[in-house]
Amino acid sequence: MANVADVTDETFDSVVLKSDKPVVVDYWADWCGPCKQVAPIIEELAAQHGDKVTFVKMDTNTNPVTPANNHVLGLPTIQVYVGGEVVKAFKGAKSKSTLLNALEEYL
Repeated sequence: MANVADVTDETFDSVVLKSDKPVVVDYWADWCGPCKQVAPIIEELAAQHGDKVTFVKMDTNTNPVTPANNHVLGLPTIQVYVGGEVVKAFKGAKSKSTLLNALEEYL
């Protein structure tokens, strides 16, 4: 996923919380089937709208602290941050149109 950067427990604060742009965080794991369905959608959205919104992904297997702190209880979870705060959150696989509608005000 070239347009979607990896974020870690160590980089979450600087990349997501301190971003000047809205940030979409895709929490995923390699064992999660629905995560694999969402990944190409996130990549496509990043390619189309990465100039206005930052798209990142977090592997919850290797980064357990941030998902726990942000109440990520199931995968995939997608959270939208603006000004360091979660403004929207989705659990489970979502369609491209659902995600586009959620991001419309930021595009």
